[in-house]
Amino acid sequence: MMNIREILAENIKEKRRKKGLTQEKLAEKAGMSLQYLAMLELARKFPSGEMLERLANALDIETYELLAIAPSANNELETLRNDIIYEVKTLNETLAKDVTEKIIKTIKYISMEERKKNK
Repeated sequence: MMNIREILAENIKEKRRKKGLTQEKLAEKAGMSLQYLAMLELARKFPSGEMLERLANALDIETYELLAIAPSANNELETLRNDIIYEVKTLNETLAKDVTEKIIKTIKYISMEERKKNK
């Protein structure tokens, strides 16, 4: 599990690369030194709230996006797997209930028919 510094570092790098910015350009836009930005991207420093806002503004994103955990393919697959398992269980319960009700109705019908024959 990544800690908050590592999450921030990955998000800064990812957002910077998506914007096509070099470290130098982002540092300039955010009003910080290149060395400080490099330390953030290496998860060796953690910025103040003001610095987070400046980074977010320089990247044209919301501040919370710098701290958000991006869903990974594994997380998405695990969520999908769990959803499918839940749906199958629910379907099985529903089908089992329907089948049970049909069996009971059939038994009652057969019992009534047997009674009619025996009268």
